[in-house]
Amino acid sequence: MKHRSVLGLVALGLLIALCPQITRTHAAGMAARVVAAPKPGQPIPGNYKAPAPAFNPVYLEPGAQASCQKVAFHKGHRPLIAYMPPATEFNYYIAIQQGVKREAARLGARTFMLAPQSGADIAGQVRMLQDVLTRKVDAIILHAHDEQAVAPLVKQAIARGIAVILVNSDILGFPTPVNGVVGYSEHGGTFQEGRYIVTMFHGHARLGVLQGLPGYDSTQRINGYLDAFKPYPGMKIVAQLPTEWNVETGDKAAMDMLQAHPEINVLVAANDYIADGATQAAQALGRTKVAIFGNDGDPSAFVNIVGKHIVATVNTTPVIMGVVALHVTMDCLNKRYPGGWTQTPVTIVDHANVLQYLCHTENLYPKPSSADLKACRAR
Repeated sequence: MKHRSVLGLVALGLLIALCPQITRTHAAGMAARVVAAPKPGQPIPGNYKAPAPAFNPVYLEPGAQASCQKVAFHKGHRPLIAYMPPATEFNYYIAIQQGVKREAARLGARTFMLAPQSGADIAGQVRMLQDVLTRKVDAIILHAHDEQAVAPLVKQAIARGIAVILVNSDILGFPTPVNGVVGYSEHGGTFQEGRYIVTMFHGHARLGVLQGLPGYDSTQRINGYLDAFKPYPGMKIVAQLPTEWNVETGDKAAMDMLQAHPEINVLVAANDYIADGATQAAQALGRTKVAIFGNDGDPSAFVNIVGKHIVATVNTTPVIMGVVALHVTMDCLNKRYPGGWTQTPVTIVDHANVLQYLCHTENLYPKPSSADLKACRAR
């Protein structure tokens, strides 16, 4: 047995000497097995530079990345790009469209927007996405309130060589692979604002939480607030209610909450439209000392901050986000984008810095009225 083992080792040595390519292949296979997979959120190496003021992309979760190298678009053509937000009822998504159009004009792309009127019309967005797949579009810039509902159609788009870039999100694990994600840290933005609230109230408040529709967006934003409050026992969550992201349901939810729980002195909202509704409810009930906080950076929120109806919002600069999303989409079509999430910045806006943003109307939609800009002229 010992002699056979020695002979076997000699034979293996001769095989390696005579066939070095086998050892190279084997070594390469071993290396492939020991190299750790990139972790979600880690920077993607390379020379790609994200358009200012965005950060360079980071890895998505394993299995969530589709390659821009496989898109069907050929350089030299003028691409057609569909921008598909979840609703037209929110000026926020029209603001993103303004950025998309601005960058499309600069880079020579054709764009159109297609969306249902209501953010609760999930089926309507699905039908519109089905319609877009019958057109000769080269790319889709998409945001959905229900990721699971649109995922099968996103999968079809990718299979047809249509680039799909998600916008206004930080989702690293979409249900089916996508070419890229552009947006702000939804959890990170409200977490910053939550810490702001903790400081403002010295760690003691009675809070009402106004959610959006169930889904990734609402979960991330609300958890950002809750995680900021968690280390402080004096920050008591009294009640939570869902809304449909709009002023009307924000008004109703806040009205119900404040009537049922008069001890509430802080309301946090998943977006600025819900916060707008909360201000209406608080004013109708004479609860002018309730501190209200929003998220988005909608011009209406800036006006409400100037008027001291809400305290602060997370400014996510939607016009600039649209510019970045279109730029990334074009880079993907031209096979320059490495994939991943390109993060756009956020800023907490309150009474101390609101005029810095309200007075720069080139980055706002809709444009504030002349009455709203009175404070800008007085600076």
